[in-house]
Amino acid sequence: MAPLGGPRASIGKTVAVDDEVLAERRHLVALCFRMLGTVTEAEDATQETYARWYRLSAPERAAIDNPSAWLTRVAGRVCLDLLGSARARRESYIGEWLPEPVPLTAFAEPAADPLDRVTLDDTVSTALLVVLESMTPAERVAFVLHDVFALPFDEIAEIVGRSAAACRQLASSARRRVAQAPLRSVTRAEHDRVVSAFAVAAQSGELAQLISVLADDVVLRSDGGGRVSSALKPIHGADRVARFLLGIAQKRPDIATLPLETHDGLGFALWDEGRIVGIITLDVQDGRVSSVQMMRNPDKLGLWDRVDPRLG
Repeated sequence: MAPLGGPRASIGKTVAVDDEVLAERRHLVALCFRMLGTVTEAEDATQETYARWYRLSAPERAAIDNPSAWLTRVAGRVCLDLLGSARARRESYIGEWLPEPVPLTAFAEPAADPLDRVTLDDTVSTALLVVLESMTPAERVAFVLHDVFALPFDEIAEIVGRSAAACRQLASSARRRVAQAPLRSVTRAEHDRVVSAFAVAAQSGELAQLISVLADDVVLRSDGGGRVSSALKPIHGADRVARFLLGIAQKRPDIATLPLETHDGLGFALWDEGRIVGIITLDVQDGRVSSVQMMRNPDKLGLWDRVDPRLG
């Protein structure tokens, strides 16, 4: 029998550490998604984080007291590196680029506190992710790691290569961007009431009725990624947005628009031949719809394959 602390004990410790490391996958994908905006990029960043862990020698891994914290820091560095190239890719993107909408349960931790869950749900709303896209890579990483995942500034400093004070300023600057953005300023109940009125107006087919529930300066953005038909540029103004929406309904009467709960509140799924082919999220201000986001890119709808809005 091996002595206490001998080879068998070492093997047991290694297995326990490996289990702990693999259990972090959900957390890492959730973190990377908030920094990168698409599930594919988040999964790639998570994969690279694990690759760096397993490239360490056994003694190097054994010397890490907190594998979870190590993985979080490395994921932050990986995302910081990827954000620059991601921006370059989006500059050549066909049409409007929108962050990927995800189902309510996509990153939900089974044991998460309900109050914390509400806060984390808001951090994957399309509205907030759009604001995050306007930040510098360093601002975005500092904001997500500190304000969403509560990482101390001294640890963030190691990730972005700046002082803790500088990271505190980055997060503060990011916070101002969020505060100045037209994010949800109404209650979830008010949001859903206005969106329900929007649905009734859209289903009526009456232009004037639909215009009445849209803000004068409403903006519609549609992301098809060059894969499917979509508006290549934002559509501005209540009249033009209303005509665009009614035009889609007339051209594609076979596509059903079904109500669906999203991280932005009540939204809609475009349902065709037994699957979701689009997700619509909306923002509300002053009792009317202020913006409409339509995700039509099939590459950003993969997580919705098992969601049936008819069951909601």
